[in-house]
Amino acid sequence: MTCKEKILSNDYFDLITDFIVPESDFRPGLEYCQTTLEQDLQISYINRRNMNDLSISVLRYNFIPKCYGIMDAGMILPMQREDFSSATSQIFNPDPLIDSGIIQTNNAPLNLTGRGVIIGFIDTGIRYEMDVFRRSDGSSRILAIWDQTIQTGTPPEGFEYGSEYTNDMINEALSSENPRDIVPSNDFIGHGTKMASVAAGSILGGGAIFRGAAPDAQIVMVKCKEAKAHLKEYYKIPEEAVCFQESDILCGLKYLDNFAKIFNRPVIICIGMGTNSGDHMGNSILSTYLDRLANRRSRGVVVCGGNEGNAASHYEGYVSVTNGRDWQDVEIRVGENEEGFLLELWGDIPNLFTVSIRSPSGEETREAVYTANQPLLFTFIYSESRVQVEYALVEQSSGEELVSMRFTRPISGIWTIRVYARGENGNSQFNAWLPICQFLRSDTYFLQSNPNATITAPAYAQNTITVTNYNSINNSFYYKSGRGFGRRGSLKPDLAAPGVNVSTALGPDTGSSLSAAITAGAMADFYQWAVVEGHDTIVNTPTARNYFIRGATRENGMEYPNTEWGFGRLSLSGVFEALARS
Repeated sequence: MTCKEKILSNDYFDLITDFIVPESDFRPGLEYCQTTLEQDLQISYINRRNMNDLSISVLRYNFIPKCYGIMDAGMILPMQREDFSSATSQIFNPDPLIDSGIIQTNNAPLNLTGRGVIIGFIDTGIRYEMDVFRRSDGSSRILAIWDQTIQTGTPPEGFEYGSEYTNDMINEALSSENPRDIVPSNDFIGHGTKMASVAAGSILGGGAIFRGAAPDAQIVMVKCKEAKAHLKEYYKIPEEAVCFQESDILCGLKYLDNFAKIFNRPVIICIGMGTNSGDHMGNSILSTYLDRLANRRSRGVVVCGGNEGNAASHYEGYVSVTNGRDWQDVEIRVGENEEGFLLELWGDIPNLFTVSIRSPSGEETREAVYTANQPLLFTFIYSESRVQVEYALVEQSSGEELVSMRFTRPISGIWTIRVYARGENGNSQFNAWLPICQFLRSDTYFLQSNPNATITAPAYAQNTITVTNYNSINNSFYYKSGRGFGRRGSLKPDLAAPGVNVSTALGPDTGSSLSAAITAGAMADFYQWAVVEGHDTIVNTPTARNYFIRGATRENGMEYPNTEWGFGRLSLSGVFEALARS
């Protein structure tokens, strides 16, 4: 079996390590292959027959890839896929770009249109034949497509799977009668096409007008393959839900980073996906890799803040420890036909947290006492419900305690998680998150939820620009948008950008991913000025973020940074006004 076949096979686990695993550590006869992305970042693909099932009791939590959904404000499922019409039939609304100070800088005297800059996406693909991605002579502004889902072509150098389509191949396809005979890649869902058009689309003439934030930027698209079936089962994600696994996203990031040329060709990376898995402090392997890329010269990284603000998916609790022990009840309303979900509880040190569980029928488990390297499975007599509880007493990346609860076929009604704390006297804080809305089958939520700390990962990565969503018609914060701050008060988000009824190549749409796309286009315009035109050739994302924070629009009487707006509303023209005043 080739390494490519192992990477693609559902019979192989993907395990991510932030160190290189030497071959000598694998026992004889183990079936595996490896992909090394950086000196301390590696993905191992290991036959499931040679291992136990995925479990944080046996494996490190960070080794197991997380699953990420696309951050459209609605739920996008494969059954809704269709062949979209051309952008020429759409009515373009320039207001989000005007309110973001982008149109003002696209025009003279600055003339910033993303010229010489690449914007990269890891998403659902791109409809490359659409006019919004072509120059006036008909040639494509798409520099490359890596379609991880097509195995008939040649993979990119350094990778084992998928097919890479270069600009020459795309132009050849566009000049042929049957373009998909040459470049068969497509975007059946439409999310990647929308993102790319908002950031860098452009069409003028023939009665049609469309303009993205950086209309002269080039585009690189990674069409991410969907998560393996066994990983979706581990996270209890519906089979029909669109989700991507962390290992493929990491490969996509490495691919995009390869296009950067210091002092010459900047790359802006735009992430329009998210998850509720993780410590909400930016300690996942994906977040730390994004931080690393963001710190490199001529790179910009923008991440959307998600659409979980009103999903009631976050609970913040305190246990007042007296005489060494106390508890608090957490209630979850589980909807009809919910097949399962994974709930994560993160407890602040130094106290130790344990749980017991009561079903809607009144059955209650014993307290699930911490047992090293051993999952605890609870069954309920009056239903088919099962809950598997696992503890990571000291989770590797955060150093804090994680309690993982995997619900299988939970009956509908109110479930109660009793959270115990042992340790020193005083208030002991914990936070719990349900999966993002797209990964649930029904209306399942905390009865007493907290709308803060609802930004999705990897948006808590500290060096990136994290963007929330507002309605530019009335400057109101969008009610579904994720909100900060992170656990222990990490200052995210950074900015808010328009994301309600934004014009895309496929019609108007809403979601924080579109806010990120507008911001990525604005960054491409700024990097044209900074890097391509030589005003600040060693700029990186933290530097650019500070430029953008100085130029942000802030309201009198409001304290900044805050959980909704970060440091204010995106204003690219404000950046240059601030520079002119300095």
